[in-house]
Amino acid sequence: MMTAKVGIAPLVFVSWLSVATSLQAADWPTFGHDAQRSGWASEETTLTTKNAGDLELKWKVQVKNEARSIFSLMPPVVATDVNTPQGKKTLVFVAGASDSIFALDAENGNSVWSRAFDTHVLPKDEPFWLCPNSVNATPTIDRSRGLIYAMAVDGRLYGLDLGTGEIEFGPAQFVAPFSKNWSLNLFEGSVFTALSQGCGGNQSGFYSMDVRDPIHPLIRDLYVSLHYGAGIWGRGGPVVGKNNKVYAATGDGEFDPDHGAFGSSVIAASLPDLKVTDYFTPTGWNSLTREDLDISSASPVWFPFKNYNLLAVGGKEAVVYLLDADSLGAKDHHTPLFITPLLGNDTRDLQQQGIWGALSTWRDEEGQTWVYVPIWGAMSKRAPKFPITNGANPHGSIMAFKVESDDRSNAPTLVPAWVSGDFKLPDPPIIANGVLFALATGENPAQTRVGAHNEDWKKNLLTDAEKAENTRNAVLYALDAKTGKVLFQSGNSMASWVHFSGLALADGRVYTVDHDSRVYCFGPKTK
Repeated sequence: MMTAKVGIAPLVFVSWLSVATSLQAADWPTFGHDAQRSGWASEETTLTTKNAGDLELKWKVQVKNEARSIFSLMPPVVATDVNTPQGKKTLVFVAGASDSIFALDAENGNSVWSRAFDTHVLPKDEPFWLCPNSVNATPTIDRSRGLIYAMAVDGRLYGLDLGTGEIEFGPAQFVAPFSKNWSLNLFEGSVFTALSQGCGGNQSGFYSMDVRDPIHPLIRDLYVSLHYGAGIWGRGGPVVGKNNKVYAATGDGEFDPDHGAFGSSVIAASLPDLKVTDYFTPTGWNSLTREDLDISSASPVWFPFKNYNLLAVGGKEAVVYLLDADSLGAKDHHTPLFITPLLGNDTRDLQQQGIWGALSTWRDEEGQTWVYVPIWGAMSKRAPKFPITNGANPHGSIMAFKVESDDRSNAPTLVPAWVSGDFKLPDPPIIANGVLFALATGENPAQTRVGAHNEDWKKNLLTDAEKAENTRNAVLYALDAKTGKVLFQSGNSMASWVHFSGLALADGRVYTVDHDSRVYCFGPKTK
C-alpha cells in the first residue's frame, strides 16, 4: 500500500452545533455521543450546574451477563421515542461480554428485550484479559433505519430492530472471530470498527461495512501494520471527522509508511474507500514503541475551531498533541500545531499512568472551546501551572484546557484551565450544559507481577483473579466544566469496579455499568 503525501487541504469551518443535526433529540447513539467522539451531549436541556448537585440513583438493574475476564458490559447507548410493543419508550442498550445485548426501559430499568447471539465457531486460544474472547465493542444506533448495530464474538455484525430486538440486518461476517474490536461508529451508511492486539489472528487496522444493501454488504479493510503490531485500541474506535476522513491512533509497531506500516502514529483515511491520505508520527516514535508508551491508549477527538478542523490526541506518554485534522503533522508528518508539556507519567510507566480512554471537547455558551483529558496517576512535576486546582490527585485526574489562538502565530494552542481532585482511575468524561460527568472506575490497572521476569511473557501477567484484587467501587462525579468543582459524587451507590467503560447521557439522566453486570441510572431528585 502506497500513501499519498498531502499538503494543507482547504480549511472548512463547520458549526459545532451541526454535530447534533443528524441525531434524534436527546439520543446518545454511539460511544462519545457522536461520530467525532466529542463526549458532548449538545441536545441536553435538563441537567445543568443548578441541579447536578441533586442527582440520585434512580435505579440499578442486574442483567444476565457473565463477565469475561475483566470485560463485562460495554458503555451504554440510548435512543428516545422508540416504538415498542408496550408503546413509545426511551431505551438504554448495553452489550454484554458473554455475547448478548439488552434493551432496558430508561424510566425504571425493566427489560424490554434481550438477545443472546449464537455462534458456530470455537476459539483457538484460551481467553485471558488481553484477548478475552468476548464482546468488546460498544454498539451504535442508526435512527434512519430504526436499528442498533452490534458485534458478536464470532465477528458477525447484527442490525437489530430498536423496539423489538428482531434481526433486520445480517448477521454478516465483519471481522475474524474472537478479535478485539472496538466501539462501532456509523457514518453515511457504513459501520466502522478498529482492531488491536492480534486477538483471533486479525490484523490491526480500520474495518468498515456498507450496510445500506442488506443482501450486498460491502466490506473494506485498511491494515496499518505488516504483521500484528500498531493496534488501534483507543476505546472510541474509529473517529469520523466532518471533513470526510476517519482517524485513529496506533500503538507500538513498525514504522515504514512507504510499505503501509504506521506504528506509534495518528492516521487519516479517506471515506468511503479507506485509503491512507495523511499521518502524524511523533519525532520520538522509536522510544514510544520501544518503551510500550502507546499513543493509542486513548481515542482522539475531532472538533472545529475558527478556521481549523482539529484533532487532539494523547496516550501513555502523557502529552497531548494538537493536530490540524486537514494536514496531520504538516509536510514532514512530524510537526503538530501544539504539544503540551508532560502532564503525567514521570516514570514512563507503561501500565498504570498516562492518558487512557478518550479525550473530550465542549463549546460553552460564550463560544469558548474546551478539551478535557483523563490522566491516570499523579501529575507530572513538569506539568503546566493550572489556574484552578481542586485538591490532591495521586491516583488520577481530569485536566481541562481552553483552546485559544497563539498571540504570534495565530495557530491553535491548549491553555491550562483547571485540574480536578483525585480519581481512581478516570474514564472518559462527558459534558452537558456546563456539567462534566466522569467515572472513577476503581479498577486495578496493574498488568504484571512486581519483579516478574519469566521468559514466557504471558506468565508475567496478572491472572484475572489478581486483576480483580485491590479494586474499589466505581464512583460517578459531576464537576463544574469551567472550574472542576465537585457538584455531585455517588459515594457507595455503585457496588463494584469497572474496566474500560464509559458514560451515556440522555433526557436528564446519566447511565453507567459495573463489572458485576449491573446497569445504573442517575437523575435529578424528584421534587
